[in-house]
Amino acid sequence: MKTRQFLATAILALTFGFTSFAQKTVMVGGAAMYPNKNIIENAVNSKDHTTLVAAVKVADLVETLKGKGPFTVFAPTNEAFDKLPKGTVETLLKPENKKALQNVLTYHVVAGKWNAASIAKAIKAGKGKATIKAVNGGTLTAWMDGKDLYITDENGNKSKVTIADVNQSNGVIHVVDAVLLPKK
Repeated sequence: MKTRQFLATAILALTFGFTSFAQKTVMVGGAAMYPNKNIIENAVNSKDHTTLVAAVKVADLVETLKGKGPFTVFAPTNEAFDKLPKGTVETLLKPENKKALQNVLTYHVVAGKWNAASIAKAIKAGKGKATIKAVNGGTLTAWMDGKDLYITDENGNKSKVTIADVNQSNGVIHVVDAVLLPKK
């Protein structure tokens, strides 16, 4: 009996051990993104995502993104936010614009875990484009240019995925180089 319990425990340990090794740790913004931590626990350590983290806090979305998920987040870098017209970020961070900020941020979130391979498969099935429903109800369009993955917002603005498949315990992050904006 003890031998069977030991073997069962050893098999479980090996199974879970291999699962965690299968999802590699990725460096983003000078920090390791650990697949056993949630989206918020990892994002707060990226020096390239301080604007995004501040916006998520102001929008009261921290608890949501710490939740079970799974979520796919297209995470704009600080440089992506800097590309917006002057004053846009400051305006969105004002308390009276909380709903607008939540709308912009949840436009970067998709329900489910969409890794790069599943997005590429959807693009192939869609004959070059895949329409993805964002959490805010808007749509995003995914497409490829060579080996590069792009996401286009409802206004026709494109954002390149610069780091794909940053696995989290509650989903996956894809780092993008532009802020996606929903139609008004």
